[in-house]
Amino acid sequence: MKFLKSFGYAFRGIVFCLKNERNMRVHATVAVYVLVFSLFFALSREQYALLFLAIAGVMSAEMFNTAAEKLADQASEEYNPLVRIAKDVAAGAVLICAIFAVVVGICLFWQPAVFWQIALFFGARLWLCALLVLSFAASLCYVAWGPAGIKQRLRKLKRRGVGRRRGAQEGITPVAAPASAQDANEGEKE
Repeated sequence: MKFLKSFGYAFRGIVFCLKNERNMRVHATVAVYVLVFSLFFALSREQYALLFLAIAGVMSAEMFNTAAEKLADQASEEYNPLVRIAKDVAAGAVLICAIFAVVVGICLFWQPAVFWQIALFFGARLWLCALLVLSFAASLCYVAWGPAGIKQRLRKLKRRGVGRRRGAQEGITPVAAPASAQDANEGEKE
């Protein structure tokens, strides 16, 4: 039973990082796109293993960085040069892993002929291209705002929509401005 609970704690830590750490959302989003676009490349099992190791390394380093930051913040509420050093070292470890992952990506994916094939693939399927653009926009929202920020913005939009519908149901219509200066003058004459 304790063994199964430990998985729950681990998943709770992953979810915490995805909800609260923008850099973790960046890494996760980039990983998803890399894995999807890797399907266009003829990667071997060993190359996929290297790719997964690079992704796992970056995401693990980001989680260790988050843990170090939270512990350091708890240990000292006021400025402490040792806390700053600990945070900087943890962030540096993430940077090293991210640079390594980029190098691995360049080694695996730098194939200009395949880039051209990808462009042709999406060019021939404009609906997929539109879907890709929409997914990029959704990903940017996810990275920038996180799940809580997205929920908050959706609630605001919903409230605005409800207010407009309620006014229309009660017979309240907004007063439209005249389309041109001439229309405004004609309105004054009447």
